[in-house]
Amino acid sequence: MNFIYFWGVQKAIYFISDAHLGAPNREQSEQRERKLVAWLLEIAPTARAVYIVGDLFDFWFEYKQVVPKGYTRLLGALASLADAGVEIHLFRGNHDLWYGDYFANEWGAHIHQNPITVEAFGQKALVGHGDGLGPGDIGYKGLKRVFTFPPFVWAFRWLHPDLGIALAGVLSRGSRARTGHKDSQFTGIESEALWIHCCALQKENPVDLYIFGHRHLPLDLAVPGRDAEGQQARYINLGDWLQYFTYGEWSESGFEIKYLGLP
Repeated sequence: MNFIYFWGVQKAIYFISDAHLGAPNREQSEQRERKLVAWLLEIAPTARAVYIVGDLFDFWFEYKQVVPKGYTRLLGALASLADAGVEIHLFRGNHDLWYGDYFANEWGAHIHQNPITVEAFGQKALVGHGDGLGPGDIGYKGLKRVFTFPPFVWAFRWLHPDLGIALAGVLSRGSRARTGHKDSQFTGIESEALWIHCCALQKENPVDLYIFGHRHLPLDLAVPGRDAEGQQARYINLGDWLQYFTYGEWSESGFEIKYLGLP
């Protein structure tokens, strides 16, 4: 059976991406964290699963005995959801590449490095953060290989956390300064690297939905099939929690992008 009900209420699957908690400063980050916690409490009665599709944090790195301080409201809310039986899925984004086993051990979170296939409500979706996929962005693709190279991660872990986290903050702010102005711009479908990537995938392994983050701009675009009679799909970009405060809701009624505070 594809649909899950609890006390007569349909259970849905929820998706968010790119909250970038920690940026640009503590005050603004805490305001967004409170909104995020309020949203989690709101969806708790109907949530079957929550997928956090990358860049929940502007930086996250787990040392053997140390994790970045803060975010207690959010982590408590996620732990409560997990304790209530809601599946929590965390995807590594380009800003929080270095999840270890902390969340998996604390409240059973499922940690994902690469896109995964999810089947529910009679449909199949490919879900992932989306960084480094599609044509172009050669510089970032090379940088990601460096950041995920085991000797680099080992060396970074030997930095004192105060130094490592401060250094990461400088790099993160520099990244936003270089590319942040592009996040809210739509310059045509032919410029959307993730959409192009999905079009190529659809010709080989068709699905119904492609759900990604990273782009920061809410998008819902048609993905053509291999030919006129091929299966079409939808490319969804979840937006962000910096400007748009958007989330995805997948239920028996289909998939919909929603804006916080709007019906």
